[in-house]
Amino acid sequence: MRKLIEAQAQPALFKPGVGHSVAHESACKHVSGSAQYIDDLPLLPGLVHVATGQSIHPHARIILLDIRAVRAAPGVVDVIVQRDIPGEVDVGPVYGGDPLLAGDLVEYIGQPLFAVAATSLEAAQRAVKLARVEYDILPAQLTVEDALAARSFVLPEHQLLMGDPDSEIDKAPHRLQGEIYVRGQEHFYLEGQISQAQLTEDGGIHVISSSQHPSEIQKLVAEVLDLPLHLVVAEVRRMGGGFGGKESQAAPLACMAAIFAKRLQRPVRYRMPRRDDMVQTGKRHDFLNRWRVGFDSDGHILGVDMLLAGKCGYSPDLSEGIVDRAMFHADNAYFLRSARILGVRCKTHTVSNTAFRGFGGPKGMMAIESLIEDIARHLGKDPLDVRKLNLYRPGADETPYGQKIEQHVLQDLIARLELDSDYRVRREQVTRFNQTHRYLKKGLALTPVKFGISFTAKHLNQAGALLQIYTDGSLMINQGGTEMGQGLYTKIQQIVASAFGVSVERVIVSATRTDKVPNTSPTAASSGTDLNGMAAKDACDRIKADLIGFACEHFQLSTEQIVFANNRVQLGRESMSFPDFIKLAYLNRIPLLATGYYRTPKIFYNRDTAKGQPFLYFANGAAVSEVTLDTRTGEYQVNRTDILHDVGKSLNPAIDIGQIEGGFVQGMGWLTSEELLWDDKGRIISNSPANYKIPTAFDVPADLRVALYHEPNLENTIHLSKAVGEPPLMLGIAVWAALRDACSSTSGYRFSPRLDTPATPERVYWALQECAAFNACQAQEVDRA
Repeated sequence: MRKLIEAQAQPALFKPGVGHSVAHESACKHVSGSAQYIDDLPLLPGLVHVATGQSIHPHARIILLDIRAVRAAPGVVDVIVQRDIPGEVDVGPVYGGDPLLAGDLVEYIGQPLFAVAATSLEAAQRAVKLARVEYDILPAQLTVEDALAARSFVLPEHQLLMGDPDSEIDKAPHRLQGEIYVRGQEHFYLEGQISQAQLTEDGGIHVISSSQHPSEIQKLVAEVLDLPLHLVVAEVRRMGGGFGGKESQAAPLACMAAIFAKRLQRPVRYRMPRRDDMVQTGKRHDFLNRWRVGFDSDGHILGVDMLLAGKCGYSPDLSEGIVDRAMFHADNAYFLRSARILGVRCKTHTVSNTAFRGFGGPKGMMAIESLIEDIARHLGKDPLDVRKLNLYRPGADETPYGQKIEQHVLQDLIARLELDSDYRVRREQVTRFNQTHRYLKKGLALTPVKFGISFTAKHLNQAGALLQIYTDGSLMINQGGTEMGQGLYTKIQQIVASAFGVSVERVIVSATRTDKVPNTSPTAASSGTDLNGMAAKDACDRIKADLIGFACEHFQLSTEQIVFANNRVQLGRESMSFPDFIKLAYLNRIPLLATGYYRTPKIFYNRDTAKGQPFLYFANGAAVSEVTLDTRTGEYQVNRTDILHDVGKSLNPAIDIGQIEGGFVQGMGWLTSEELLWDDKGRIISNSPANYKIPTAFDVPADLRVALYHEPNLENTIHLSKAVGEPPLMLGIAVWAALRDACSSTSGYRFSPRLDTPATPERVYWALQECAAFNACQAQEVDRA
């Protein structure tokens, strides 16, 4: 505390850039309430608000849609149906299948049928209830099992194949099979889906959106309005959370607002109330994972055959890449000598599921982690020992999709965490505790994470930036990444400050806009800093090269004699302040603006052969979690979690640790408390904060320890750092594994019960009952013997 007080008392002189724990650029604005989100913007004169009328059936043909009473409702300014859309009707991000408004067919409960613009949101919401709709109800597929039985898929299946898994499984000394159902997850961002649109004087549209993908907003708005792209500007300053939910599914709101703005010549705001958001927007995919595995008596995996079936909803959305990602991560940290991994994309008459932090990776990892634990219990081993035995290592380093692991950190990282967390001592303590307590049981688990970094769609692995230096020595950088609280703007600020040796407050990152940097990729796939940071650095390097060339000529110096540091420019034995040097450069007509560009090298993937290198590198981590559960009720607490995570050379340790903590807690919520449920009519039950439970401060482990694993990236990433957005989410698997470990302890660790996720107290209780049934069966066998 004394050090903190002393640091605060010192005058603010030079705030360093890369490698330092600089505060988030909007931290003060966040806590003071001055950070502006879209719904905080002043209401423009004539602004109207939007609501939509929704289908009440999951699959039906519309026989009658009577909206006369809607048009006559108080406050209503305009009503549109599908035929009123001036351009493209479909707003699917990759493939078709996502009409902005339904035509004759509806395919999920909540699908928009028509849209209303009114003088207030309340008036719009009241009006949509006045429509008269008649339906011809059609059969609906509501579950993964329904889709598998009907062989109904939104896209063709895809398979990874390595070796001859059937033969290896058949001749293996031991064989097991199993399955786990892994439910999805609601994004539950603090700021819901929202967009605002207004006309520009040249007949174009300016859209302000809470979106992770401004260029997609620009493209789809242009298409629905039948405008060229240069007449549409999409802008994003910040989001109140995204987590993937605003990668593709922010676009319909922007398109709807833009249509009304064009029709009415008035500004339009479309904000979804929380319940509409939870009904009408997609979630993380449910997955049904099935496997067969053959292994030896030590626990080496010899062959594995997996089916990963994703619940995609009614349309493809981003499901191709999501299920691919699940397949690419079905190995997690383990070398599979011989494997078949089949991914299927199941069509159901439910809302179209979409990106969520980790994309499909977490779902694939749950398959292999379940399988590993089953092997361990079958052989009477500690699951950690089976995990360590199967880790990637030199000589056992090829993935099922043909990519070689180049940087081997997993063995050392896990060994270090095992030692630092006192895993072996605590394992003995947990065993003794369980032997001496009748109703309370403890569980302990250490699980690894290996996560590939890059978009699996190759063309998205590119970024641009625009840097401007003003004559007072201040700098403005614009780039294609969006800020959703994760600290991207702060890291870009640090990268630019470091390039010129100036304090970070000299640099401002302006709102992401498509008229500044075009054709941007979404801020997703953990690539925001990797891509945009390198583009920003490229812009810096271009200006800096011109400045150094000028200084060499003007001061008759060599390049080695020119150093940018501490807000000054060292010029041989003399030095100038950075602003004075920039002013001198301007007077000598040296360009003080530049664009930067970056594209990820090395990556490729051949879908026909299912082989390639889809990732530039891998980020790694591991977590140890300890839990205590009550066998009478299934209730539990997470007592302690230790995390060691690989971030390369950290750009900002404080922000990285915050991302790791937040990712872990969100992953823990996905696997324990956040239960997505639909009724047998296809209506979502978990549609509000009252019946969908995200983790609270009381759920966070009382003892949470996070450390960074310091080893520079072998790849030439931005300052040799590694991405930290998505990989930490999968550290939460340790909590699920610890709960399963506690359940298994009731069988003397001889049996591994099924524990579908989320592992709510009810599901934990059912797993305990399964263990009790196993014990009874074993007792009967002893009696018969």
